Amino acid sequence: MVKKIFGQMLITQIVSSMTVMICMLVDSILIGRFLGINSMTAYGLTTPVLLVFVSIGSVLSAGVQVMCGKTMGSGDRQGTNETFSLSFTTAAVIAVVGVILVVTLIGPLCTMLGAGQAVPDNEVFFLTKDYLFGFIIGAPAFILAQIMVPYMQMSGNRLRLVIAVSALTVGDIIFDLLNVFVFHGGTLGMGLASSLSYYLAFFIGGAYFLKKDCMFRFTRKGLRWNRLLEMFKHGIPTAINQVSLVLLVFFFNKMLLEVGGNLAVAAYSVISTMSNICYSFGGGIGAVALMLAAIFYGDEDRESLYEVVRTMVRKSIVIDTTVVAVLLAASPLLVKMFLTDNVAATDMATLGLRLFSLSLLFSAVNVSFKNYYQGVRQMFLAQLIAFTESFFFPVLSAFLLSRLFGTTGVWLGWLCGEILTLVTFSGIVWKRSGKVGFAARNYAMLPEDLGARDEDCLDLKVENLAEAMDASMQAEAFCKAHGLPARETMLIPLCIEEMVTNIVDHGFTKDQRTDHRIEVRLMLKEEKRLIRIRDNCVNFDPIEYVKLHEADDPTSRFGIRMIMKMVKDANYVSSLGLNNLTLVL
Repeated sequence: MVKKIFGQMLITQIVSSMTVMICMLVDSILIGRFLGINSMTAYGLTTPVLLVFVSIGSVLSAGVQVMCGKTMGSGDRQGTNETFSLSFTTAAVIAVVGVILVVTLIGPLCTMLGAGQAVPDNEVFFLTKDYLFGFIIGAPAFILAQIMVPYMQMSGNRLRLVIAVSALTVGDIIFDLLNVFVFHGGTLGMGLASSLSYYLAFFIGGAYFLKKDCMFRFTRKGLRWNRLLEMFKHGIPTAINQVSLVLLVFFFNKMLLEVGGNLAVAAYSVISTMSNICYSFGGGIGAVALMLAAIFYGDEDRESLYEVVRTMVRKSIVIDTTVVAVLLAASPLLVKMFLTDNVAATDMATLGLRLFSLSLLFSAVNVSFKNYYQGVRQMFLAQLIAFTESFFFPVLSAFLLSRLFGTTGVWLGWLCGEILTLVTFSGIVWKRSGKVGFAARNYAMLPEDLGARDEDCLDLKVENLAEAMDASMQAEAFCKAHGLPARETMLIPLCIEEMVTNIVDHGFTKDQRTDHRIEVRLMLKEEKRLIRIRDNCVNFDPIEYVKLHEADDPTSRFGIRMIMKMVKDANYVSSLGLNNLTLVL
């Protein structure tokens, strides 16, 4: 089931990430071709402001996934709603304050960004000011949309999310073309076009949170400073990654100016634009790994975490090997989309793009592990990978190799940096685990007290009624083998049989029978016995169901009523399109 969920979420995540990058690509192409070099310069100068808002949204989004993973994995609905309320409130406040600051200080800010002074003959300054003003109006939608993505993934609303991000791309292209050919709004119009597309996507996706069946509810109880600090704490590796990327661009530009001049910097701008799209694949894998790792860690589900590690590595290798092959073959054509007149710059960018592509496979693996470690609270490893992969090793490698090979040495900095990062954190993993090898159990880096010991766990899979009965008998044999008291040996198989049979009878639809699966895990701990039942059928909360039918005939719905009275505690949560029920005996 983990593989299937991973694949479903991955498609949505890659589409979500790539559409934003495609919008930026379309903006840069249209601005460069139809508005002129000064407008392109103005667009480039505003990039740091965009990166600031991207970083804020990314940090909040990562914190959301870790905190909600913890609460949803343990069935804590109140905690989930508190995180939901806090994240949207924080994002909205930061966005509004950011808009006010940028609009108020837009003149000095443009000068600080490198647009010069506001003098009549300085066209770049006014173009920069226009684009920044048009773009910043959409900042609230831009940040809130970033927060919206993980919640829609957790709720299983992947189709709505795809529609929203598709509308973002299509809307941006249409608005850009209208601005260029109909309204002639210049850079201000291009900025407004981006803002309109962000609001369009946000309203389409955000409509889910107004529905009655939305699994998230706003509550004022979550608006506490300690929770806000915790959210930002969990987002620190993402913050380090974002800051490191900005520093990397700065130092790469410095080195390229020294060894290759303006042509090398122009070539680098082309590679950077293409890299944003290429990173969408590895970044998508990492984002899914973070969300699943956080949820399964909260659920103390060791086996699912091992499967997350195996799946994310396989996906990284398969997907990014394909991306590398495409880039190696298509680099000349891709470069010509941006550079057509200067042969030297075109050749330099083509070589650079090809050498950069070789780093993508290692990058996808590194990013996946960085996000995974973020999800399982291994913050040191997550922060180490974020810093070394995004800044330290690439810059160090580029600096040393540029002394020997010029611009080619700078291009090789990406590949060497990614390899050195993989070697570094692998060495730490091997030292901590005491084993050298690429086993998922070693790289999972889970604490020994997480969940129950392997020998005290029983995992069962059910796809039909006969297997439901068999699961009950296996559970009984497992309990007897562990010497459990007679009452527990009777109660545990009964719980499994009743709840699983109910899912098969009422949750399996005839036209989709082969697509349904139930996963049961029995965990024996010293202080308690836990039964976790996870299925991909229609949403059904047995706890609320019993509450709603308390006044009914006592003999009706007897099985579920009996189980809910016999267990010590029961938690239900719907996440990732799955029903997750935990029974505590």
